[in-house]
Amino acid sequence: MNYENFVNSYLQKGYIKKQKINFDAVEKMIKRSYKDLKTAKANLDIDEGISFTIAYAAMLHAGRALMQLKGFRPSDGYQHRTVVDFVSVVLGEKYRNLINYYDNMRKKRNIFIYEVTISISKTEAANALGRADEFVDVIVNLIKTENPQKQFDF
Repeated sequence: MNYENFVNSYLQKGYIKKQKINFDAVEKMIKRSYKDLKTAKANLDIDEGISFTIAYAAMLHAGRALMQLKGFRPSDGYQHRTVVDFVSVVLGEKYRNLINYYDNMRKKRNIFIYEVTISISKTEAANALGRADEFVDVIVNLIKTENPQKQFDF
């Protein structure tokens, strides 16, 4: 599905809402992503599950920053899934593996937080942290590329 069809479909279904583009909000969300990455790294030796969860949060904040940049926000009961879908359409096939990893992290984080029936190894948390770092970098580069006239502080 192309971007325009995706947006029209998700607006019609009530999954996303339009909102005024707010560069300050984009900047704050990216800064939050970087803080999340730093926090996830600091917690890797203390609690792998929390490190994994915070690495996922970094990705979620970056994805929401991208949505804000495009003038949208999630508005349904599946906000995390909506962010994944939105980012997937914007980033496209080139980043399919990274998006799939992000979506798998979303699912695993949900089980870890709400069902507490799984454990996350240090290796898995470290891998997630690396992928989260890559994901945030991709989003930041896209934001800067699409807005070369804007000086962001992140």
